[in-house]
Amino acid sequence: MLRDAIAGASALAVIAGAGFWSMAGAQEVHHWTYQGEAGPANWGELEEGYAACAVGLEQSPIDIPADAAMSEVDLVFDYRPTALHVVNNGHTIQLDYDAGSTLAVDGKAYSVLQFHFHVPSEHTVEGVASPLEMHIVHRADDGALAVVGVLFDFAAADNGFLAPFWSDLPAAGETVDLPGEINVADAFDPAGGRYGYRGSLTTPPCSEGVSWFVMAGHQSVSTAQVAAFVALLGMNARPTQEPNARQIGG
Repeated sequence: MLRDAIAGASALAVIAGAGFWSMAGAQEVHHWTYQGEAGPANWGELEEGYAACAVGLEQSPIDIPADAAMSEVDLVFDYRPTALHVVNNGHTIQLDYDAGSTLAVDGKAYSVLQFHFHVPSEHTVEGVASPLEMHIVHRADDGALAVVGVLFDFAAADNGFLAPFWSDLPAAGETVDLPGEINVADAFDPAGGRYGYRGSLTTPPCSEGVSWFVMAGHQSVSTAQVAAFVALLGMNARPTQEPNARQIGG
């Protein structure tokens, strides 16, 4: 299974080495986790404000079925380079984005806030998870959120987009500013097909009303890169949620 392969790769990396996200930033401390009593099955009971995690009908992530149609929503990506502000908030690795980059969704502008990662992927395709998923988080002036998801599959070579910061991942609660710039548009093909649906944040408080776009084209990542993430943070994926009455691909 994929989780066993990821865990095995992580163990090998640790042996070799011996010879949540939050828009509030790394300093905010959350008591929810991805395992144990404070794990996803109990998020809705941890705090009153997390109730949507248990009772919401438009929760994310979801499984994308084989017959899902591609989204026809008009997306216009205007991503610019950003300095490398790398944050470990204890739940994920997050890169905070400089102001000035936008995503237009049917003409409505959303500013890029940050992008971050989950191992294994939170969204699945026909029930199959990928080793890694990147979420690019955007917010409009009225507070509405849109997230673009990019899936990564295993390959022999390191992913070149990740390489400039992946070898310098900070410890929990730390932020590092690395030299150079990066443009998240280089991580995937913005012109590619994508699946769209109405969903939620995938971490507490699991707020709904989020516009999701999961890119159909998959990118590549090495086992070593995934193992390095897991060795630092463990696995950090919420299980898929029921689609209920939602249409996928609209």
